[in-house]
Amino acid sequence: MVQLRDFVASYNIEIMIGLIAALLVLLVLYLIAEIRISKIKKKYNEFTRGVKGVNVEELLIKTGEELKDIRVDMNNIEENMKSIETKLAFAIQKVGFVRYNAFGDMGSDLSFSIALLDKFQNGFVLTSIYGREHTTSYAKPIKFGKSIYPLSVEEMQAIDRAVMGEYNEKTL
Repeated sequence: MVQLRDFVASYNIEIMIGLIAALLVLLVLYLIAEIRISKIKKKYNEFTRGVKGVNVEELLIKTGEELKDIRVDMNNIEENMKSIETKLAFAIQKVGFVRYNAFGDMGSDLSFSIALLDKFQNGFVLTSIYGREHTTSYAKPIKFGKSIYPLSVEEMQAIDRAVMGEYNEKTL
């Protein structure tokens, strides 16, 4: 014990400097730890915002269940979209329209042919021929852009415009 007392007495300044250096190192480590803890607290508060008295485990489980429900909903939406896209392929998507003067002695273009086709160029062409005494309307089925019935030039133009997606205001 006497040797320890003599050692401390002879090196008391060095021991004090060492203790002060250790205290400064501990103070710096404490400040670093406080900064890290405050960042973690901030992230935790952001994570649990709007929820009081919550258990983090329960919150994570609830979030996982909600994500699972969202995935199920997204799968249902994708299936519905595929179904709608399939149905849409068979809906009228292409329209071709031609107005013309069926008889040379009439003054205006009151006759018309309109082609209504789906994605696969199936549908019909509707023609209305305007005359002074009467008007006649008829339709012809179209399969893959062709008809089993003979087509007039105007009906073929209407089908071509529908297939090509052309629209010309001069024909109206």
